[in-house]
This record gives sequence, C-alpha cells and structure tokens, in this order.
Amino acid sequence: MKQFSIERAATSKVLCLALCTLLLSAGVSAQAQQQAKLPKIGWLDSGTTVRGTRLGELFLSTLHKLESNKVTIEYRPANNDLERLPALAKELVHLDVDVLVTTTTPAAIAAKNATKTIPIVFILLAVDPVAAGLVESLARPGGNITGITNIAAELGGKRLELLKETVPKLTRVALLWDPQNSGSAQAWKESQAPARELGLQVHSMEVSSAENFESAFNDAIKAHSTALAVTPTILATSHRKQIVELAAKTRLPAIYPREEFVESGGLMSYATDLEEHFRRAAVYVDKIFKGAKPAELPVEQPTKFEFVVNLKAAKQIALTIPPNVLARADRVIR
Repeated sequence: MKQFSIERAATSKVLCLALCTLLLSAGVSAQAQQQAKLPKIGWLDSGTTVRGTRLGELFLSTLHKLESNKVTIEYRPANNDLERLPALAKELVHLDVDVLVTTTTPAAIAAKNATKTIPIVFILLAVDPVAAGLVESLARPGGNITGITNIAAELGGKRLELLKETVPKLTRVALLWDPQNSGSAQAWKESQAPARELGLQVHSMEVSSAENFESAFNDAIKAHSTALAVTPTILATSHRKQIVELAAKTRLPAIYPREEFVESGGLMSYATDLEEHFRRAAVYVDKIFKGAKPAELPVEQPTKFEFVVNLKAAKQIALTIPPNVLARADRVIR
C-alpha cells in the first residue's frame, strides 16, 4: 500500500511537471507570437530622421493613445539626398512593413512607386496630390495612399501679402526656391499671380545646393530686392540657420514657410500647424491598423494656420513691424 502511494505521488509529480512545462511553453509561444504581430511602420523621410524630434514624439504619443499594442518603426532618412529615396522605399517594402509613412512630396512619390499594396500615409505634402498623380481625388484617394497635405504652394500668395503689409513700400521681392523640388517649383509658379496683384516684381533665387546660398543672396541684392520669401524645400529647412543669418546680413525682411526658421532667428513665418498634421497622421495609421483602407480615407487639408513674428529679428535689421500686422500674429517672439 505504501509502495502504491509512493508510485502514485511520483506519477502525479511527473504529470504536474509535464503540465507546467506545457503551459510555460505555450506562454512563451504566445508571447513570441504576440511580439511577432506587433504592427510595423516604415518611415521614409527626405531630410533627417524625425526620431526623437518634437513632431516625431507627438506622432508616437498620439498613436499609443489610440493603439493598445506597441508599434515598431523602421526609420529611413535620405538626409536631403533625394536620389536615395527610391532605394530606401524599396528597402522598407522588403522589410514587410504594415504601413509606410512619408514626409515631403519626393518621399511620397518614391513610396508610391515602390509598392501598390502596402498602405501609405503622407505628411508635409507641398503639392496638389491629385495633380501630382498620387491620388484619384481628395474625397476618395483610390489605391493604397492617403494622408495630410499642407497646401504649402498655395500659401505663397499669403506670405507675399504679409510681407507687403510689413514693408508697405516693397516693390521687388526675392523668392528662394529649388527647381529640383516639385513642391518648391509649384510654389514658385503659384506665387506669380499674387505677386502681380500686389504690384510686386519677383526675383528668382534658384538654389539646389547649400554652397550656392551666399551667391544667391548677393545676386538678389544686385537685383535691388528689398525683401525675401522662402518656399518650402527640404534644402532650405535643413540649412535654415544659414539662410536666416544671410537674410540678417543683407538686411532683407524675410518670411518663411515654417516656424522653425523664426525659432532660429528669422523674422516671420506663415504656415500650417505641423503638430496637427502629425496627430492626424497617427490617427490615419491607427485606422489602417484596425482595418481601414487608404482608398476610403479622404486626403485631409489643413484648417489651422500660424503666423509667427520675431521682434528680435526685426530690431536686428532696424525694421518696425506695423501694429496691424503684429495684431494678427498668433505668436510673437520678443
């Protein structure tokens, strides 16, 4: 009887150990499976990586509030070398990401050319996405791509208007643009009509390399330009400090396409609210993770714009900002 009890206890112990091993194995397997299923985002950036930046962290925090699971992100920045974008886009496609997020027009075009199946969400699109062939329509994009456009090219006229109000006697303005950037080229074209309506002659400052900024400013002065408007380009944004310093050196009142220029010492900026762009992009990515199709997600256009003025920069070039212009500013740096 005692021998039977010992054998039964031993058998129970073996069964218990086997059951524990099975449960542990199942748990490890489930955990591995859960990790394998983490949504993966491929981030294609024309400039430097957004990882760790204010806007990048805003995108992540918004996504985490919406999404119960964590996500992994593969970042591929082109570091202003636009010729690298097609290869980087293909690299992300081969990583089998669940969604591609692109910043700027060239990145969006490279991503669309790289895949017809992986969903794409674009941010900071400076051109008309329909005219660029990215989507069929704003309401129903079709295909595998949608996102948020910043209608940057269309804001060129508004910037010239603000510049004219700031410098009432202004007659000739230099427009800094990059012919190799499709969004910047469109901004250049769309600035011509508003300039004529404002009685402004426009001097073309074509710059496609940072080495040419200084000579372009010298040419603008020789052409008797007395103010500067900058179109949205990756090159300009990446070298904004150099541009701001050259504008101050040549004493040109300048208006910029992003507030980062003003934060770097520039005079004024008029732009869409980029924080809202990145929040909305996170919302779209979350919807796609939950089954929505890009073809059915309308391309969103900005509804909020910010006018920022730097009084320190104005003082540096001995410019007095008219009270009516200052009153319209959403933010004033003193």
